[in-house]
Amino acid sequence: MIEAVKLWNEPNNKSHWDLELDKDWLIYSRMVRLAGAAVRAEHPTLPRVLGGMSPIDPGFLERLDRQGALDEVDVVAVHGFPLDWNHWPIDEWPLRIAEVRAVSRHPVWVTEVGVSSFGAEEVQEFGLRRTAELLLGRVERLHWYSLYDLPRAWPATTRHREAEGSSYYRHFHMGLLREDGTPKRALRHFADYTPQLGICQWFHFQDPRLDEAVAWLKKLGVRHLRTGLSWADSLRPGAEEWFDQQMRALEDFDVTLTYCFTPESCGMTAHHTSPPNHVEEYADFCARMTRRYAS
Repeated sequence: MIEAVKLWNEPNNKSHWDLELDKDWLIYSRMVRLAGAAVRAEHPTLPRVLGGMSPIDPGFLERLDRQGALDEVDVVAVHGFPLDWNHWPIDEWPLRIAEVRAVSRHPVWVTEVGVSSFGAEEVQEFGLRRTAELLLGRVERLHWYSLYDLPRAWPATTRHREAEGSSYYRHFHMGLLREDGTPKRALRHFADYTPQLGICQWFHFQDPRLDEAVAWLKKLGVRHLRTGLSWADSLRPGAEEWFDQQMRALEDFDVTLTYCFTPESCGMTAHHTSPPNHVEEYADFCARMTRRYAS
């Protein structure tokens, strides 16, 4: 079941949207308006979620509102990693939510929150339990990032790499499971908070972990899952077959489905973070995926 669709991922983060090409988010705002309308035309009652803010910035949300982007969404989303990347302590989560609610007429979801085990697994263990204490019951949806560590052979989706100390390497230690599928300390607590606590798990093209991930999600009692379908991947040979396989495997969960990543051939530059030359093409992708998996 698709319970919501999400229009892009972290549009105010340079690792996911090229801020030099769209400094004022005018292109992004128009893209969201068109895509949101296209999704609504396919499925009038399906919630449309704005790409999660990271960092959490009420001013960014106010800018998008002035530019009309919020007219075609039903939910705003935030992402937060206070023990790894954000410049505020974990106990300020309620304050961050209140700041967003103060400038938004929409419900607020937390569609990514996580803690790496980069320094110590005990830090992640504490972070999971404290996050659940602070946010469960305060927001309608809460998705922990993530089930699996990012494999070392895969690049993290970021632009800074080693430029900021350990920041790049922390991306590879966000899972409750290690790359080889063995559990970390925090995993033993996760089922204490399901089904209210969901998971965000991205699946790469033809990801070999898919079936094992589904088994773990069911074992943990997960109901709410956030994942994505890549616009860039949609141009690969065999894309529809892979998308169908992925969505069939996830049919027992309430899925928030993120549409993101610009194909190199469609961008102002040949990069997945680039604004598209024609935002209508992104809206068409959103409509086609919604028609295929949510209608």
